Amino acid sequence: SRWEEEKKEDGVKWMQLEHRGPYFVPPYEPLPEDVRFYYDGKPLKLSLATEEIATFYAKMLDHEYVTKEIFQNNFFHDWRKEMTSEEQEIIKDLDKCDFREIHKYFVDKNEARKALSKEEKQKLKEEADKIQEEYGYCILDGHREKIGNFKTEPPGLFRGRGEHPKMGMLKKRIMPEDVIINCSRDSKIPEPPEGHKWKEVRFDNTVTWLASWTENIQKTLKYIMLNPSSRLKGEKDWQKYEVARRLKDVVHEIRAQYRKDWKSKEIKERQRAVALYFIDKLALRAGNEKEEGETADTVGCCSLRVEHIQLHPQLDGQEHVVEFDFLGKDSIRYYNKVSVEKLVFKNLQLFMKNKEPTDDLFDQLTTAFLNKHLQHLMDGLTAKVFRTYNASITLQEQLKALTNPEDNVAGKLLSYNRANRAVAILCNHQRSIPKTFAKSMQSLQQKIDAKKKEVEEAQEEVKKAEEEYEDTKDAKAEANVVKKKKLLKRLEEQLAKLNIQATDREENKQIALGTSKLNYLDPRISVAWCKKFGIPIEKIYNKTQREKFAWAIDMAGEDFEF
Repeated sequence: SRWEEEKKEDGVKWMQLEHRGPYFVPPYEPLPEDVRFYYDGKPLKLSLATEEIATFYAKMLDHEYVTKEIFQNNFFHDWRKEMTSEEQEIIKDLDKCDFREIHKYFVDKNEARKALSKEEKQKLKEEADKIQEEYGYCILDGHREKIGNFKTEPPGLFRGRGEHPKMGMLKKRIMPEDVIINCSRDSKIPEPPEGHKWKEVRFDNTVTWLASWTENIQKTLKYIMLNPSSRLKGEKDWQKYEVARRLKDVVHEIRAQYRKDWKSKEIKERQRAVALYFIDKLALRAGNEKEEGETADTVGCCSLRVEHIQLHPQLDGQEHVVEFDFLGKDSIRYYNKVSVEKLVFKNLQLFMKNKEPTDDLFDQLTTAFLNKHLQHLMDGLTAKVFRTYNASITLQEQLKALTNPEDNVAGKLLSYNRANRAVAILCNHQRSIPKTFAKSMQSLQQKIDAKKKEVEEAQEEVKKAEEEYEDTKDAKAEANVVKKKKLLKRLEEQLAKLNIQATDREENKQIALGTSKLNYLDPRISVAWCKKFGIPIEKIYNKTQREKFAWAIDMAGEDFEF
């Protein structure tokens, strides 16, 4: 199998890597003369760089972001930095800027693109395929492998997730001079675009990226990587779940150990043991992974502050309740009330004693110290592995508990989504209610109502046919009863399917199932479930996901146990 080709020495990821480098976003095309920007009611001709940034804002006029003050302030600050001195003299107030004509131009352009004929759309697709063919593949150890994201990100305004403090800042255009290329020494080194040069060319076969650059807002490194369906990525994924499966064999000892450490003489050990309990029981992220001075005030378990938890000896009929309220990764709020063990509660009281709200709860603990301890307990174990382990085990247990072998495919899929939902709730994977939610629920309800009517009519028809058969007792009337009953059964199944869909959508509106499905759940659990209950795999994974998890589809039989 291509997942199990000959192993290389430790740390070496490939012997040969050849590619074309990234595909750069085409240069900015100026607006037509009759599309104008207005300042204080008067048209104002902008310099090219200023105009381009104005189009970023104009495109977003109907978006909720532009109503946010922080977005407006960040945008205006960054925009003014790029203006000519003459423009800076004139444009001093965002409220006096009128982007509506530019906005309309892009809306119309979008509509025109949607209205293209089939032939014109086909022509555009062929052009995109040509670029994909040229830039979207590399040669890795003799195999032609697909590259994931081979295009640089276009310039625009940073959005961020949640209430990100940097939203609205200018994401600059990536130039060849920003890009580090990685390939093998003996390969044909990619040519930079004419008149440009690369920042650097490296020959590092201990990493799997093909090109990288630093983006200007968060100062984080961005990479061009192999497509998830490539062998290297598949192997890495497989190994991740194998480490989590190994945890299963030692997790009982680890739990016994941290329980013992709640009584340790060392406060540092007690803090580590309580934090590990949270990471294990609540699937919290470890925290502390951020660089110094990095943007949003988000925390994880090790970086919790006193203000992020409240202790209730009793609450809602439960004892020893900890109330969590903090912003986690991507500024997503984590809010939870959990009844904990008495010793954990007492330790938390101790950790909070004589501290200010802004003091660290675990002041003697760092993620590094925690992970070093975990490494002693099991090779390759980090706090993150607990999240993968608990997510996968939860899915497997929930599928066993919820799946009814007698259900039809729609019923079984509802059970699958409910199991997936239990994991998403554990991992706090939320999303805002989709804008189209109310509308799509309304149209689904209309379909349900119409189908109910059809069922009622079919029930009447069956009744009529049965009465006719009672009167005549002839074969034709009997065949008619069978036919009408068949139709009724089909309509009832369709109605049941629609009702299941409505339940599923309602339960799912604020929960993001995709994150855990792609990153935390061993795909072999889902593949085995599909094979066991005769569910087509495409009902669970779309085409891209089936490519990403090809290794699991190859490997897992219906009796796979995580």
